[in-house]
Amino acid sequence: MINFENVKYHYRQEEFSFDVKIPSGAIVAVLGVSGAGKSTLLNLAAGFIRPRSGDIFIAEKEVVDVEPHLRPVAILFQENNLFAHLSVADNIGLGLHPGLKLSSFDREQVQNIAKQVGVEKLLSRFPGQISGGQKQRVALARCFVQNKPLLLLDEPFSALDPVLREEMLTIVRDLSATKNVTVLMVTHHIADAVNVATHYLFVDDGVIDRIDTISALTDSNQKDSVKKFLQAGLA
Repeated sequence: MINFENVKYHYRQEEFSFDVKIPSGAIVAVLGVSGAGKSTLLNLAAGFIRPRSGDIFIAEKEVVDVEPHLRPVAILFQENNLFAHLSVADNIGLGLHPGLKLSSFDREQVQNIAKQVGVEKLLSRFPGQISGGQKQRVALARCFVQNKPLLLLDEPFSALDPVLREEMLTIVRDLSATKNVTVLMVTHHIADAVNVATHYLFVDDGVIDRIDTISALTDSNQKDSVKKFLQAGLA
């Protein structure tokens, strides 16, 4: 689904080097300590930054020279970025048309995805009238209604309590399976990775140290950097 082929990126005094192939339909937990390069990996995939060299392929198409809004990627960061003056329905509808010129079929899609994420009763409300967890559900609905093959999650649920976070990740898992969406999910919560992801990817000092199935995420037969991360997360 997404391939980084010898991708090099330089920022100030930091060097990043990514070379990895992510299988289609996988939910990949992107792990590593703060500053290791996890968000840089996602920003390269999204097109917010450009590599100094190397190629990035999404759905077998080279995207290094493709503008972010034209890439087959949906993105959800820590801030849900809902528009306060638009209803929940219109905030979701933006995922289909930036000018909200929606057909009756589009409106039906909005209602369907709203039901799948549990906000179908909130469509006429505005962001200021709903909770933080509900806002993230709306933002997630806007991502999935786009029907993009790749979803990037940069800790969008980290501020939620454990129960709400688990609910959101279950929605991600179920919808990604239904829609065959590949997910790159940055998280500091090892339990989230184990419960939801199919694979994990460990970033250490700007380099992808390892990618494997989630069942292999144990502290045995790991490099010291991974062991230290796991022990800290399980403490």
